[in-house]
Amino acid sequence: MQTRDVNFTTEEYRARIAKTRAAMERAELDAIFVTDPSNMAWLTGYDGWSFYVHQGVLLRLEGDPVWWGRAMDAVGAGLTVFMEDGDSIRGYDDTFVQNPEKHPMEELARLLSEHGLETARIGVELDNYYYTAAAHQALTQRLPHATLRDATGLVNWQRGVKSPQEIEYMRRAARIVEAMHERILEVAEPGLRKNELIAEIYATAMRGADGHWGDYPAIVPMAPSGMDATAPHLTWDGRPMVKGEATFFEIAGAHRRYQCPQSRTLFLGEVPQKYRNAETAVLEAIDAGLAQAKPGNQAQDIANAFNDTLNKAGFEKEGRCGYAIGISYPPDWGERTISFRRGDTTILEAGMTFHFMPALWLDDGGLEITEPILITETGHECLCTTPRKLWVKA
Repeated sequence: MQTRDVNFTTEEYRARIAKTRAAMERAELDAIFVTDPSNMAWLTGYDGWSFYVHQGVLLRLEGDPVWWGRAMDAVGAGLTVFMEDGDSIRGYDDTFVQNPEKHPMEELARLLSEHGLETARIGVELDNYYYTAAAHQALTQRLPHATLRDATGLVNWQRGVKSPQEIEYMRRAARIVEAMHERILEVAEPGLRKNELIAEIYATAMRGADGHWGDYPAIVPMAPSGMDATAPHLTWDGRPMVKGEATFFEIAGAHRRYQCPQSRTLFLGEVPQKYRNAETAVLEAIDAGLAQAKPGNQAQDIANAFNDTLNKAGFEKEGRCGYAIGISYPPDWGERTISFRRGDTTILEAGMTFHFMPALWLDDGGLEITEPILITETGHECLCTTPRKLWVKA
């Protein structure tokens, strides 16, 4: 029985399930087994740090979804999922945990058989962080007459258009990341050890903003300086910040697992002209991209406008410049669906949320000025009000 604040109404969960079942029918699936914790939470409300062991949600074309996982985590499921039927929470014995002699999927196969799915068409998330090759092998061996099909992304794509309550949670996360950036600008200075700055970022994130508590982000802060900032995904160390270096901060506010990432760059000391040139080019390219962020346009329209403007200024960016965001768990705060890049013809709809991520990596540093955005009925809304510029401190 739930004892914590309920994130969404039962009606909203039912609507999500109905939407997912329609996708299942189009894919000719009798059931799906989802292991992505974001999808588990979106379908049922389950929220726990238990994704290091095998777990998942079984959804058939009829009946409540079934949470399945380690028996000790079944208690947490009872406290967080919307389902009230005791048969909707099933736990396996702890002897299956990290035991080379047997695999938890043997127990899942029994559960599937119990629900009459021995010969069914079952979708599994083959290309997912949490569904291993060994898991698939064990499930296949135990269900020799079932047809296991790849359903990677099936649930993810249903999450694209956010409900009003989801958007509210993302707005709260936006206020948190704004506060995180404000704290960086307050305390960052030459001589400050990077780990001490990260401690300030985390403290601000967890305190939250506007009376709303902070959740843990799906990615740790990226905060490389100098030559480290020529690479996109380095974190931090204990070295002090120094004059003459740029540091970009790729961070996210989070509330009730909804993520709002935003990046800004801080330069300590006198800014070289090439950074000013890059700042001007990026800001103009962001404006061009945002002008295309409206319902009816394609995802690639934003990328093409951004890249064309950037190229005219003499700069190039490799890779995509944005992606869908929403509810997420480690190791990624993206939804792994829509990308802002050439060739993505997905039609933008009101209620979709994205991280517009036009980063540049130069020969001696990096420049990240990014925006979380919401597609509205008439255009777009930047969820954050953080000043859009290269920050400078002496």
